[in-house]
Amino acid sequence: MLLLQCTLVAQQNTKEILFTVDGKPYHTDEFIRVYKKNLDLVKDDSQKDLNQYLDLFIGYKLKINKAYKLGLQNGSQYQTELKTYRNQLAKNYTTDSKVTAELVQEAYNRMQKEINASHILILCDENAAPSDTLKAYKQIEDIRKRIQAGENFETLAAELSQDPSAKENKGNLGYFTAFRMVYAFENAAYKTPKGSVSAPVRTRFGYHLIKVNDVRDNRGERTVAHIMLSKIPQNQDAASAKNTNAEEQINDIYKKLQQGESFEALAKQFSDDKSSAGKGGVLNKFGSGQLSSEVFEDVAFSLSTEGDISKPFESEFGWHIVKLIAKHPVRTMDQMKSELEGRIGKDERSRLIAESMNEKLRKKYPVKHNKGMMKRVKQAVTDKFYEGSWEVPADRKPFESMLVQIENTDISGADFLDYVKTQQKLGQTTKPIGKLVDKFYNSFVDNKLNEHYNNNLEKEFPEFSYVMDEYRDGLLLFDLMEKEIWERSKTDTVGLQNFYENNKNRYTWKNRVDAIVISSTNEAMAKSAQKLLKNGKSADEIKKALNTDGKVNVMISQGVYEEGSDSFPKSAPRQTGVGSIVKEGDYFFAVKVDKVLPAGPKTLEEARGKVINDYQQYLEANWVTDLKKEFTVNVNRDVFENVKKQL
Repeated sequence: MLLLQCTLVAQQNTKEILFTVDGKPYHTDEFIRVYKKNLDLVKDDSQKDLNQYLDLFIGYKLKINKAYKLGLQNGSQYQTELKTYRNQLAKNYTTDSKVTAELVQEAYNRMQKEINASHILILCDENAAPSDTLKAYKQIEDIRKRIQAGENFETLAAELSQDPSAKENKGNLGYFTAFRMVYAFENAAYKTPKGSVSAPVRTRFGYHLIKVNDVRDNRGERTVAHIMLSKIPQNQDAASAKNTNAEEQINDIYKKLQQGESFEALAKQFSDDKSSAGKGGVLNKFGSGQLSSEVFEDVAFSLSTEGDISKPFESEFGWHIVKLIAKHPVRTMDQMKSELEGRIGKDERSRLIAESMNEKLRKKYPVKHNKGMMKRVKQAVTDKFYEGSWEVPADRKPFESMLVQIENTDISGADFLDYVKTQQKLGQTTKPIGKLVDKFYNSFVDNKLNEHYNNNLEKEFPEFSYVMDEYRDGLLLFDLMEKEIWERSKTDTVGLQNFYENNKNRYTWKNRVDAIVISSTNEAMAKSAQKLLKNGKSADEIKKALNTDGKVNVMISQGVYEEGSDSFPKSAPRQTGVGSIVKEGDYFFAVKVDKVLPAGPKTLEEARGKVINDYQQYLEANWVTDLKKEFTVNVNRDVFENVKKQL
């Protein structure tokens, strides 16, 4: 059975030369794949015929050969578009989709809950020396022991936390959900039971202890409008009086709202929040923890029905009245998936995806390291790096040999030194310099592994190669059509004139009338218009006479109307003079025919748009014939007969 399966796969993958264009081969596998792919899209049954389809396929490849012959593949715009598309397409292959999917699911699950947590922070730079890191860790451990011994978390936060806000808020960070904190902090918060304190947690800021105060269901988001009167510092009697006046004024505004006055109008007139007052007080949509006032959020989320208005309340910023505009529940996974993937790509979580991909590539490709070159490179990088003044040695020759080999690709020591140079402005502090170079080298090798993998996607994934080939050819064909057909049909005045002269009978007018057409839903108005037409009044004079007091009683159009035109009433007489009133649908029409124009040929100018379109089709129809004269096409008929049998 296994042998049979292998034989079948081998037969499917076998490709033979179906035809050549100037000696360049085109194979059966591509022809069969494209034919099958397009079979359901073809409406013309003749194109399903394999002989007919082969002609179409050869014509397509002739056009691509012509594009290359003209050098269109070297155009800067073409190169940019192709590169952009490849980068976008490659994203589906150059990330670990399994890890990404797991992180998306984790983030969505966490977003169903909101956590209220407090923390104590001991600062420690992520590149700190081991001695400084150990010192910070001992400090946070000592604090943890004091908490375990019964001391109050909030008191210790206010006393010892190196978060500047802790003295005011005792370490309380309010409610938050996924993506609101750095990932390591979020992880610890969601894994710590309510009422418990975490073990020390390392983030890029330092070491934290996290106490989870509460866990609740995600309240979703709200859109509200508000009227705000600013709170004035009460350090002077006059200021205190103003603050009292603000409270009285917000209560007066509330009474006006109860009397039925417009919230939006009152917000525009009285609100001190100038960024929202002009919009009737409407704020951007927000969720828990996104505003600077928990008091304001709690009032906003307490309103249950759209249109509900809160009583006046005081926040850190002043007095408010809030109106609920809309409630936005937590969206479904399907609704949020794309957004979550984007947020993960910009979040610290992306490191997990990158590291997973790096691990796979380390196993996939054989990597050889040149220890001798690495020693030479390390000697070349000095402590001047920390000052930002280190330079790659002027004599690059000693470093041109292989430093690392990925599969069969050599990468030189000079390439790595150039990479080190790019890292100099990033403020790296790891010491000694040799340790820092080792760190850079690991990143450099991972980057080169990813680069090597990306460069070989066409070899790794046939479907990627197919899509890129189709897009590449599609871009070239578009540029070629623009150059050879579309632009030529517009600029080749002699060719266009000759085509028109040879096909005049295709561009003719039907019987026409030069007329004024007046329509109205009011029969009396139509009759008034008819009378004015009989008196020889112009279209402008009739509009002025009948469209009065800002009302449009009649609509008037004037021009040449061809027989069958939807703009000319079908039952109106097509003879000179003012005809009788006719009714079609809801409209009454008064018509004056000035001239009756017989059927006849259109001039080139009158038919230019249609002539250009037909000329384009003519050029394209004859194009392949000309290309077959320019290029030599040889079809392997025996191979084609075998393909026909397969299909």
